[in-house]
Amino acid sequence: MATALFIGRFQPMHNAHLEVIKGIIEKNDGIIIAIGSSQESGTNENPFSFSERKGMIMKTFKENNIANYCIEELPDFFDDGKWTDYIKNKLPEFDAAYTGNPATEKCLSKNGITVKKIKMIKGVDGTSIRKLISRGEKWENLVPKAVYSYIKKIKGDERIKKLIS
Repeated sequence: MATALFIGRFQPMHNAHLEVIKGIIEKNDGIIIAIGSSQESGTNENPFSFSERKGMIMKTFKENNIANYCIEELPDFFDDGKWTDYIKNKLPEFDAAYTGNPATEKCLSKNGITVKKIKMIKGVDGTSIRKLISRGEKWENLVPKAVYSYIKKIKGDERIKKLIS
């Protein structure tokens, strides 16, 4: 049984995350979702808390019948060695980490973690979505329905408008 690791900040979870995760699941028996910058919230770059991001992911997975996963916290250490030590020693065991981020790939690889590259989906990223939300523009088509509903319910869109305005 192969288990994959996928790291993301999920600020917010969006359709590109979902498509990548579906592709990873097709090739593995299980997936560990590591929510990066887990200690951060309430900022322009990280408006949502760990528990809010976890909620988005869980609701999306339920909506898409995704099983065999766990969600873990992955705090920032601002030190590549400490960060990869945390991944190796604190997260459940996995066979390979999937990333499309060259810096993450380099960091994980040089610290002995098997990395598999993913193809990034252009035009869908958290920064762009947060900017659209802050300007009151259309963004609901860039996130899973469950995420849109969840963000509206917790008034996350209003929070982003205040943070980024």
